[in-house]
Amino acid sequence: MTRNLEQTIGNLIDKQGVAFVASVDENGFPNMKAMLPPRKREGIRVFWFTTNTSSMRVAQYRQNPNAAVYFCDKRFFRGVQLVGTMEALTDAKIKEEIWREGDALYYPGGVADPDYCVLKFTASKGRRYSNFKSEDFEI
Repeated sequence: MTRNLEQTIGNLIDKQGVAFVASVDENGFPNMKAMLPPRKREGIRVFWFTTNTSSMRVAQYRQNPNAAVYFCDKRFFRGVQLVGTMEALTDAKIKEEIWREGDALYYPGGVADPDYCVLKFTASKGRRYSNFKSEDFEI
């Protein structure tokens, strides 16, 4: 993948207020959910999100780590899907790193709340749609 393509995709991701995250349920069917955008990213390969440890999505990722994340710029009708794996992390160091002011609204026990965890998504490939065409790429 060219550096220019990675930068273009990264810019699209950074401007979105919502990320659509997919998991696989116990019957092999995809489950999609809108989430807040990633808290942190490394290029377009690794992304960190926050969620509830007790959520259905965390249980699904622990059973089957296959995942996808989709970002859509509805104004210009373009988007990117990234496919890879998702891990549910409960390590104190990463939880502290990702924690933001205002998170106590969702996790009243603070950064040590057992219902607060970090999802780490690692992409292996993607597909982007822009200017009336689609393009597959490896990461």
